[in-house]
This record gives sequence, structure tokens and C-alpha cells, in this order.
Amino acid sequence: MRRILFLLIFGLAGLGVLLSLGIWQVQRLAWKQGVLAEIESRISAEPVALPLQVSEQHDKYLPVTISGDLEPGEIHVLVSVKQVGAGYRIIQSFSTEDRTILVDRGFVPTTAKQADRLIGPMEITGNLHWPDEIDGYTPEPDIDENIWFARDVPALAAALGTEPVLLIARSETDPNVTPLPVDAAGIPNDHLQYAVTWFGLALVWAAMTGYFLWRNRASAKSGEQ
Repeated sequence: MRRILFLLIFGLAGLGVLLSLGIWQVQRLAWKQGVLAEIESRISAEPVALPLQVSEQHDKYLPVTISGDLEPGEIHVLVSVKQVGAGYRIIQSFSTEDRTILVDRGFVPTTAKQADRLIGPMEITGNLHWPDEIDGYTPEPDIDENIWFARDVPALAAALGTEPVLLIARSETDPNVTPLPVDAAGIPNDHLQYAVTWFGLALVWAAMTGYFLWRNRASAKSGEQ
């Protein structure tokens, strides 16, 4: 009886832990969905003028419209687009009356790396963004070939002589450049998968606990006979 009681207590304790982890992930899922909905709402809001003071904390995803001149000189950031393949994001400097910032114009295929693109006066609508694309495995840019492997805003700004502010265009700046606007699709939301995993483990744990209880009870009855 002591062994059966131990198995029962151990099994219920483990089941409780696994169920609590699954419930926690469900709660996290609801929280994350709320965050994503807020981000989507912010991304799709009516654009405003570029703030005088810009900060990542307060202005990430802020929709902005700017008017001025798209300057010559490009940085090419290697990227892959689903169902299209490899290509480059075209990053250039954009000068307004009193400041110069970075603009991510969008995507071109590798074959169009050296093509001529429209520059000069234009109006661009997009979203301010500070992409988190740098980790310990990110290669250094190949300056000679003008191939970068991430949108490192401070490094891009230093290379082009702009403020460390990046506008991701959602309006077209050239017929041959496809805008890649900001959206929430790339923000991880794996909480449902985690919840299913924990609840699945809880189910297996309950089944194994029931099996061991049945087996020990059967053994105990056999010993009594």
C-alpha cells in the first residue's frame, strides 16, 4: 500500500506541474495575441510627421510620412523572400529639410543588384523600425561587394552618414523595387505549440501513472494469493 500511495502522490504531483505549465502557456498565448493585435493596430494607423525626437522605445512601428530627397548611394542587405528567392533590401539615405534618415525601400532580386533606381524628390510612407537581426553568428558586412547580412541600424547610419533612424517603406519608391512593409507576422508566437506539448505530456504522465498503479495493485493482489 505504501508503494501504491507513493506512486499516486508522485503521479498527481507531476500531473499538477505539467497541467500548470500548460495553463501558463495558454495565459501567455492570450497575452501575446493582445500584444500582436496592439502592434498590428499601431502599424496600420494613420501616418504622422516624423517626430523631432525619435526613440526606439516609444516610436517602434510608428507610421510616418516623409517628404524630401532620396540620396544616391545604396546599401544592399541580403534577404530571402518566400516563393521568390534570394535578393537584397535596398537601404538609402533620405534628406528632409532639416535631417537625414535611413529608408528601407524594399526588395530587388539578385539580378537587379546593380540596376539603376529612381532617386531624388519623393514622398515616402512607412513605419519606423529597429530590426533585431544581429547575433553572434551574423557575419560582418562585405564592404567591397556591398553585401550586408543584417539591418544593423547604427552601423547603417554610420555608413551612410544619417541619424540612426530607419523607415521601412510601405509605399512604392520605384517600379522595380518591391516594398517589404513591417508586419507582425515575423514576431514569434509559439505559446499554443508549447501549451499543446505540456498538455500532451500531462496526458502521457496520467496514463503512465494509471498503468503503474494498476500494475502494482495487480502485483499486490497476486502476492496475497
